[in-house]
Amino acid sequence: MTSFRPAPTWLADAVFYQIYPQSFADSDGDGIGDFAGITDHLDHLSWLGVDAVWLNPCFVSPFRDAGYDVADYLNVAPRYGSNDDLAKLVDEAGRRGIRILLDLVAGHTSIDHPWFQAAANDPDDHRYIWTTEGRPDGFVASPGTRPGAYLPNFFDSQPALNFGYAREDPAEPWRLPVDADGPRANRHALRTIMDHWLSLGLSGFRVDMASSLVKDDPGKAETARIWTELRHWLDSAHPDAVLLAEWGEPEVSIPAGFHADFFLHFGGPTDGLALRSLWNNGEGTVEETWDPLDCFFDASGRGSPRPFVEAWQHATTAVAGAGSISLPTANHDFSRLNCGPRGADQLPAAFAFQLTWPTLPAIYYGDEIGMRYVPGLPDKEGSVLGPRYNRAGSRTPMQWDDTPNAGFSTAPADHLYLPVDPSPDRPTVAAQRADGTSLLSLVRRLIALRRRTPELGSTGSVEVLSAGYPFVYVRGGRYLVVVNPQRHAASWSYTPAVHSTLEAQGVEIGDGTITAHGFGYGIFELGG
Repeated sequence: MTSFRPAPTWLADAVFYQIYPQSFADSDGDGIGDFAGITDHLDHLSWLGVDAVWLNPCFVSPFRDAGYDVADYLNVAPRYGSNDDLAKLVDEAGRRGIRILLDLVAGHTSIDHPWFQAAANDPDDHRYIWTTEGRPDGFVASPGTRPGAYLPNFFDSQPALNFGYAREDPAEPWRLPVDADGPRANRHALRTIMDHWLSLGLSGFRVDMASSLVKDDPGKAETARIWTELRHWLDSAHPDAVLLAEWGEPEVSIPAGFHADFFLHFGGPTDGLALRSLWNNGEGTVEETWDPLDCFFDASGRGSPRPFVEAWQHATTAVAGAGSISLPTANHDFSRLNCGPRGADQLPAAFAFQLTWPTLPAIYYGDEIGMRYVPGLPDKEGSVLGPRYNRAGSRTPMQWDDTPNAGFSTAPADHLYLPVDPSPDRPTVAAQRADGTSLLSLVRRLIALRRRTPELGSTGSVEVLSAGYPFVYVRGGRYLVVVNPQRHAASWSYTPAVHSTLEAQGVEIGDGTITAHGFGYGIFELGG
């Protein structure tokens, strides 16, 4: 494994919070969230206990893919405010001990980017991948005077930046080597973009589609070399900054130079099985090619934590302490925890697990109050990816209080970026903050418990005693965790003495047995 500078010390204890900026808080009444709105609500994040925030892309964009089609990497989209507004957000967050990370779309741009506009009319420009004539499978016809076609990375409006091909083929002359002029210019551009924002006080990047750079790249070896090069530069130029990968395969991404990688609903040889085996209940965002699977956090009790545990063990062994694995509750591309048949009463056990397992927790905005995936929404900025895959349901406005639009915006309801959850019993921050028994209050206590108890953090040891219902494990040799995500009670034989209960609901320990009632959870300090 390549030798890198150790990760900044702040990362090991971080609790991440993902904000979809257009849906978090609207400060100016135009119906779209903005930087000032986030700044106005930093006290919520501080009170909750999170200390690192990553924002979905906030750069200039035509928003055909909700900002993942970047038209200018060095300026923010006017819908969110100005570069100065972002700087103020970073400064105010820093005063509260919260770091801000941006989302870096490294593998492609928008067709509106000046780079692409130039390339579409210049046959000698190799910043993108172009055929000289014809239109091979997967390519899109040139929109300019340049003959041939270009290769997109995701949607047709997102042309792939050219980082070269790992394997050349004389029959396909567009396969330039990784050291050709175009690929080298793009590697330099990545460094320039990163340096620009890190020099202004940002703390790092979550990198979109991080594995997508070099094409026809077996094992992602050449793509890994690019990130290794960038990590060495980052270690020297910005040693306190971090890179988080949207890769979904920590065994590959972390040795390549990322400080952390997420378990995702895709990625790696099992196509994201680890995460899907926990949360995916067949509702919300569903890819038709996924194998049917009973997830562990389901009332039926037909799932198992084993696929997740085994994937985590494999990844942890492979990275050998060189980086961290992050476990999200959800994200902008995947269903929220509260989705379909999984309701609010099942969420406390999910958070008890997520905030005590040795991964970096990433809480998706609104999950801390149990916001639900809202079905049946229209396509919004490319949200629909398939007949059962509409990402808009996970992107609805944050629910702050019981004022109009749930306190998200003063705009008319029909002017909102997306409609607010219409449920009459939708949860809000205000109501749950006033209720010590609420999910929000529990999540805050669990974060505080994790913070003051290193054994419950990302680096403490874990011993799995029962990989079923209930799920039972010991952290740091001192803390017993019991989670029962099913509706029926479950028991497990257990004899060590419990010294104290740190957080529990529906779990009893006595007479050599752990009894966990439906949706029960517990965190206990062991005696001795």
